[in-house]
Amino acid sequence: MSLTPHQVSGAAFSGLAAGAGGAQAVAELCAAQASKHRLLVRLLVDQARDDLVSRAYEALSKMEADAPEELGRCLRYPAVGAWALRACRGQADPGRLAAVALAAAVRTRTACRLAVPVRGGTLMLPSLGLLALPGDVPDVAVASVEPSEDGAELRVGGHVRRLDLTRDRPGWQVLRRVPFGPDVLMTIDDLDPYRWPGDDVDERLTEERRRRWVSCLREAWEVLRARHWTVGGEIAMAVSVLTPVVTRSLEQHSASARDTFGTIALSDPIDGIGMAATLAHELQHAKLYALSDVVELTGPDDGRRFYAPWRPDPRPVSGLLHGAYAHAGVAGFWRRHTDDADHGMRAQVEFARWREAAYQVAGTLLDSGALTEAGTHFVSTLRDTLGRWRSEPVTAAAAAQARLQSERHREAWAVRNG
Repeated sequence: MSLTPHQVSGAAFSGLAAGAGGAQAVAELCAAQASKHRLLVRLLVDQARDDLVSRAYEALSKMEADAPEELGRCLRYPAVGAWALRACRGQADPGRLAAVALAAAVRTRTACRLAVPVRGGTLMLPSLGLLALPGDVPDVAVASVEPSEDGAELRVGGHVRRLDLTRDRPGWQVLRRVPFGPDVLMTIDDLDPYRWPGDDVDERLTEERRRRWVSCLREAWEVLRARHWTVGGEIAMAVSVLTPVVTRSLEQHSASARDTFGTIALSDPIDGIGMAATLAHELQHAKLYALSDVVELTGPDDGRRFYAPWRPDPRPVSGLLHGAYAHAGVAGFWRRHTDDADHGMRAQVEFARWREAAYQVAGTLLDSGALTEAGTHFVSTLRDTLGRWRSEPVTAAAAAQARLQSERHREAWAVRNG
């Protein structure tokens, strides 16, 4: 498979630093992440020195020659990158590359025959679904893919399973895809063991919960289309997977992780505008994680910890930077709703609170001495954007409520942390 070095252009860096970026900047970040996945796969093949792994890599290389776009989609899948990184660290089985190759064969409609590890009577095909197999299938079985009109036939250890890419079948659970706008589908990954690095992964969504997710995602798209078309376009490019997680909070919980670029983990959505705000927030984290793989923004952790107006715990410089960037995105989201008849007061409070919080934290970062030259330029540009927003008016009531919420957070933080 081809390996290509990537960097981020000056224009993209400046756009991202200003708090946004746009389609071109996000395209550059996505290309860099795709390159990272390929590099990790090549590294694990070199480290493994295993015939099963080498043959899977050869199969992938042949498929790339015939169907590069579909092969690329398979390799870019977030759980593939997360697994490959862990395999390179000796924390995961490199033999899963055979399952990646089988999934790619289904995607590219290519006949394929490989030995593949089977664990606990199941075989996960990344980006596609989970296969359940009888107990007599050995730990390493020969598997073959035969493409068909609506999926494929997969034979594993003498057992045949029909893979339908649109619905479950006996012995087969498909990863369901849901619409995000008119031309984009997102995958709800509630099956892959590498879908999320945390221990808060939720069980498979029931059909009732899935319908609720679809409804809120549709509403979120309408919010983004109406007032956040640039953000909506960036999300459509950068986010391909939604992973359900559990929370004890009454509010929606969400997160992003460096090792699973393209995935947003979230608890059950509450409403469309809340889900839109969540996606906009997590998009910022995703962009910064991807940028940090290409450009060093902070120096080594020197052990210092800082107050973050959105967290209950002290944060290192890297975490502080992430929070500032994400909450600049939150402020930017609500900024476009301050005149909203349905959400205007809430929007003004959120805008006033988070623009000030991110602005102050940007100042802390610049004074810390812990940023690289590129990081200093990045944070200075971000603070300039926030500084301009601080001059935009909100009602006296909204400003007072924002100050009160900030003061209460600071007081609670001081009680907790001293």
